[in-house]
Amino acid sequence: MTDLVAHRGPDGRGVRINGNVGIGHRRLAIIDLTDDGAQPMRDRRLPIWITYNGEIYNYVELRTELEALGYTFHTASDTEVLLTAYVCWGAACLERFNGMWSFAIHDERDNTLFCARDRFGVKPFYYVNTAKQFAFGSEIRQLLPLIERPIADDDLINDFLVCGMTDHTSRTFFKGVEKLPPGHRMRVDVSTGQVEIERYYSLAPGLAVSDEGSAAKSLRELLDDATRLRLRSDVRVGTCLSGGLDSSSVATLAARRYAPGSSERFFAITAVSEQASNNEEAYAAEVAERAELNWLRTKPTYQDFASTAETLLDVQEEPFAGPSIMMQYAVMKAARSNGVIVLLDGQGGDETLLGYHRYYAAWLLDHLRSGGVRGFLSAFGAATRAGIPRRRLLMYLFGAGSAGLRAAYYRLRYTFLRNPDLPEPLRRFASKTRDAQAMQVLEITETNLPMLLRFEDKNSMRFGIETRLPFLDYRFVEFALALPTRIKLNKGWAKWPLRAAMSDLLPASITWRRDKIGFAAPDRIWLTRHSAAMYDKVIASELLARYVDMQKLKRKFHRLDLGMRWRLYCVALWGERFRVEAP
Repeated sequence: MTDLVAHRGPDGRGVRINGNVGIGHRRLAIIDLTDDGAQPMRDRRLPIWITYNGEIYNYVELRTELEALGYTFHTASDTEVLLTAYVCWGAACLERFNGMWSFAIHDERDNTLFCARDRFGVKPFYYVNTAKQFAFGSEIRQLLPLIERPIADDDLINDFLVCGMTDHTSRTFFKGVEKLPPGHRMRVDVSTGQVEIERYYSLAPGLAVSDEGSAAKSLRELLDDATRLRLRSDVRVGTCLSGGLDSSSVATLAARRYAPGSSERFFAITAVSEQASNNEEAYAAEVAERAELNWLRTKPTYQDFASTAETLLDVQEEPFAGPSIMMQYAVMKAARSNGVIVLLDGQGGDETLLGYHRYYAAWLLDHLRSGGVRGFLSAFGAATRAGIPRRRLLMYLFGAGSAGLRAAYYRLRYTFLRNPDLPEPLRRFASKTRDAQAMQVLEITETNLPMLLRFEDKNSMRFGIETRLPFLDYRFVEFALALPTRIKLNKGWAKWPLRAAMSDLLPASITWRRDKIGFAAPDRIWLTRHSAAMYDKVIASELLARYVDMQKLKRKFHRLDLGMRWRLYCVALWGERFRVEAP
């Protein structure tokens, strides 16, 4: 099981077996590169062992606090701090951590496993629980040999085919393989096999700030401190840079923090699209020059995509909604080849600061309630001046809020699907489109962020890269969530507090950009050229035949939107790669 994820930890391997409990570890050395930091790690005083993936960024402060309580340390690692915190505070230690983590602690005193996953699920924790055994791992491939045979989860396949939704439940696409949900802990009684899971963190807004200037100032301070903590490393650190507001903010703040303590420029890596409509290279170049970055570029071609599509599916282990993660994969590959082992990233900025167009519906309705028709029209005009297309505003205002309309649209559009039902989270999303904060919570916990975090973890760890996300510092998330919608969407500008906070550091062309792209692949070029190969794979898929009417699909395939063609192809590839059977 440990060797199946050797790519996640190329710097060492460790196994501890005691009775019928075995824990293993693959090491990616980031903090304390000596053998002292190796895992599984034992507490020096008590028979307690840990295997752990992640980083506790505030380990320096926690170590000082624990030393004041009389504890001594024998390594410079955050792993020892985590273990000592558990010894000192028990399960309550989780509330003190600022970081990302997935760990299991075998407490031999009462023969239990104490497991936990970080607040937002940045790091994965998969497990199987059968009558014969309980097992866990960082990737699904470790657990597949322990289930009878790989069987598809019908509900998740249907949800994915309808609209590309993934990672919205604690189930996986493989029946019998589960995920410990974000913000949850688990205790396993080894003697009885009893497993108890409970939530320890619920996303809740912090103290509200109603003044625009104070909001921008506090936001900048929080993001800067989150970035400072995430620069702690004994190996080279860099950042992903798309050229958008979020990644540009992180890159700029990190470079300022990094420069005084380093003799080299801060590394930034950009994936360049060969499709002009979503190529952000010029924006990234501006940021790289302004922040004096050591800027690296990678430009995946169609040939790269075609030869890597099956590898990407193997890396991700479950279907994914589009080829854009090929761009992220290329960034991680470039980072490893240039000796950049830790990468900061702007993931989470859109979910925390209302960065998606779909949030405008709630904002417009707020103006209608407070200012009547005149207030609504004024807000509508401000949004269009900020670059939001009128058609998109109307679509989210009238379409996204109706689960019935959306379900009817999918049924009409995809008549070849045997079960084109609207996924349950989207029905709940429709009911929350009048409340921006409720939408945010749903997106962070279910419908959007978990999917993005899975992509990021699998792509980065395939190359032994650790990615860190300042926007998901829990202090930042809670502060941003509490900000009034009128501040987050101010005068029609999405993420207004961040724009205002970074206006003195970023070029105006970045701060007040009207469009949003991200690390987008040249989908139109790649998928159009790949269409024939996709068709052959889809039509030959025995697994897909359970979910679609193949005769109807054969007639329609080349007229389908590129997104649906990709989803069908992805399920076919997944079924073939993992030899998945229908239930």
